[in-house]
Amino acid sequence: MTATAVTRGGTPWTPQYVEAIDPKVCIGCGRCYKVCPRDVLTLEDRGDDEVDDDWDDEDAKAMMVVKNAMDCIGCGACGRTCPKDCFSFVTA
Repeated sequence: MTATAVTRGGTPWTPQYVEAIDPKVCIGCGRCYKVCPRDVLTLEDRGDDEVDDDWDDEDAKAMMVVKNAMDCIGCGACGRTCPKDCFSFVTA
């Protein structure tokens, strides 16, 4: 079942719930964390085991992870503010 809502102006809107964050792309900037109104995300230290040769930012010592996906309201702010486009979303 896909949830559909209506904006205040009457435009139909379908929530996009956060599903995952690509750890190979995330730079741990924290922008998504700052805009999330529901405490869905958290910053975790990137272990040495998680860094490989394909990783493009050696300076990033942390990455964002989905802490509580069930609290996501589907606003999509996290994905819109992400400079690396590392979020994936579902509609239900």
